[in-house]
Amino acid sequence: MATFLYRLGRLAFRRRRLVLALWIVVLAAVGVGAVKSPGTSTDDFTLPGTQSQNAIDLLGKEFPQASADGATARVVFEAPSGQKLTSDGNKATIESLVADLKTAPQVANASDPFANRQVSKDGTIAFAQVTYKVSKADLTDAASEALNQVAEKGEKAGLEVSLGGNAVQEKSSSKAAEMIGLVVAAFVLVITFGSMLAAGLPLLTAILGVVAAICGITVATAFVDMSSASTTLALMLGLAVAIDYALFIVSRYRGEIREGHDPEEAAGRALGTAGSAVVFAGLTVIIALAGLSVIGIKMLTTMGLAAAFAVAVAVVIALTLLPAMLGFAGMRIMKGRLTTKRLRAQERGEGETMGVRWGRFVTRNPVKMLVGSVAVLGLLAIPAMSMRLTLPDDSMAAPGSTQRAAYDTLSKGFGEGFNGPLTVVVDARGSDAPKAAAEDAYTAVSKLPDVAAARPAVFNEAGDVALIGVVPKSSPSSESTEDLVTAIRDQSAGLRADTGADLLVTGTTAVNIDVSAKLGDALLPYLAVVVTLALILLLLVFRSILVPVKAALGFLISVVATLGVVVAVFQWGWLKDVFGVSEAAPIVSVLPIIMVGVVFGLAMDYEVFLVTRMREEYVHGAEPTEAIVSGFRHGARVVTAAAVIMIAVFAGFLLDDTALIKSIGLGLAAAVLFDAFVVRMTIVPAVMTLLGRRAWALPARLERILPNVDVEGEKLRHTLEAQQADGPGGVEPEPVAPTPLHRG
Repeated sequence: MATFLYRLGRLAFRRRRLVLALWIVVLAAVGVGAVKSPGTSTDDFTLPGTQSQNAIDLLGKEFPQASADGATARVVFEAPSGQKLTSDGNKATIESLVADLKTAPQVANASDPFANRQVSKDGTIAFAQVTYKVSKADLTDAASEALNQVAEKGEKAGLEVSLGGNAVQEKSSSKAAEMIGLVVAAFVLVITFGSMLAAGLPLLTAILGVVAAICGITVATAFVDMSSASTTLALMLGLAVAIDYALFIVSRYRGEIREGHDPEEAAGRALGTAGSAVVFAGLTVIIALAGLSVIGIKMLTTMGLAAAFAVAVAVVIALTLLPAMLGFAGMRIMKGRLTTKRLRAQERGEGETMGVRWGRFVTRNPVKMLVGSVAVLGLLAIPAMSMRLTLPDDSMAAPGSTQRAAYDTLSKGFGEGFNGPLTVVVDARGSDAPKAAAEDAYTAVSKLPDVAAARPAVFNEAGDVALIGVVPKSSPSSESTEDLVTAIRDQSAGLRADTGADLLVTGTTAVNIDVSAKLGDALLPYLAVVVTLALILLLLVFRSILVPVKAALGFLISVVATLGVVVAVFQWGWLKDVFGVSEAAPIVSVLPIIMVGVVFGLAMDYEVFLVTRMREEYVHGAEPTEAIVSGFRHGARVVTAAAVIMIAVFAGFLLDDTALIKSIGLGLAAAVLFDAFVVRMTIVPAVMTLLGRRAWALPARLERILPNVDVEGEKLRHTLEAQQADGPGGVEPEPVAPTPLHRG
């Protein structure tokens, strides 16, 4: 692979105008496609095989008028201070608004608050339940606009009107997160390279790559339903890894030039060495993210595939457009005096860098550093033991949003349970007495302790399937509501024995509980798959048994510690004001699995970029401890810069209003902090110091079986050294054109 990338780097460098022109054509094509794409998204959670989904499927056949899988909205009305909604004027206004809702596009039904007892006891709060004929993904702009117009009309009449439910469109998030990440990245790159030109290339190629990826994802929305968080996750990851990959290659390119190679040769060697690591690191992220599709939840699948696509684009950009841009920059990339005198001296090989001093410190105190680091991460991991999972609802909407206002108003007027009603389905198709079965079910459910209200059974036309509406006393995401759903389902066995009927629970709250439970159950198997993958890939890269095991264990420690931090902030509420969290709540259920996939890829990034240099030095004859220090000499500064950039990009998404994006931002920023600085730059050298030569040991039989992927470019280096020893008459390693390796 290294030889292929070497030739690719030289080709892109030499044919830079053609490469740039091809990328401009690609960007123009996907840009036009994105403009013409509908760009719709959805957050619907469906999980075939769960009881809630089975009930929805049954309702779709037996109660087609109920639109069980259709979008829903709640229009919440609150009277002005000192007034009641039951007054003639306010009542007439609300009835007029409900009439408008019933005739709005795609609406199946809109309930009258006064006819359906949807007015609070004090008469100040009421709501209309709106059911649509289509799912959220199929709602038209006209339907959304009609809903907003009803709210505006009610506000003009003096009422306070707020909208909740999945039919309400989210406002587009702020772009401040991306801007903060880019500003910090630019600052770090300038410090790292001391050159505006060298700093600008990673930023330029990263931005172009992210634009191409986001446009491609937008085009895909014309063919598949994408999660609304897919684009944000793809942007977050694509921007971070694209800058990092370009940073590693540009840094290696500058290093090759300092060793006396001409720019074209330096570009080839940079791609053959750092480019190989980029390919492997990108591949690990892509595989882990694409693996989310095996869980079987469409939202996770689209988020994983979209983010994997963005990472793939970042890799391709780094391997093609970046060397072409290096061709345009030439030797000017070495110019720039924005560094301190000390850093310039270190670049000339004078004095020791901070990375070298840190490496020597860790290798002199391996036991203390190992025990201390593991203890700190272990303490941070403690909150993860109490993690509870849920799916986002209107209680997690941004403070001040109409969804949050609707949730809080309903809670004030009717109790928190009104925000998460349950639909109990009595399937009496196998019963001799359907009505008696439904009555028994209603009686049993009504007596459960957490039930605030229950609506008597309503039958379908055939009279063999009934619906019972249940309102819990507790909020949709509370543990009490989960227990209530379990208690209702536990009644099914007794009902079946007595009447032959089955009892099913569905509704948005029940679906969320089922999906969260499924995701929780899938976390450990998915983690096992990812760790196994890590062991296999690292075994191929480092040709060692202990290095992959050490890397996988470090990854597990950083993941658990990160989950502990997320639980402490979002679930326990620690420092929630600092991080902009409005109130404590269970963890969004997709977060742990997304983090496992993403953090795995990022952990392997730093493992590869740092440890390959250590292995390279060890293969060249350095003692194990000195190889570790040499790895820090060549890689610590670049890995530090890459980690700081990633932390800045991810932390910037804490400014997003969406709970899922905010938690992903904090989780990934913490994960990079722990994995880069605690695991890879502290625990890894400490463990490798204690292992000594055993770290690189590989059984002879396994040595013969394993293919040599040559990620560090060792075979390429030997080939080029042999060619140099042969002199001008030597044979170049399969060049793409009869151009000599050196020009002077």
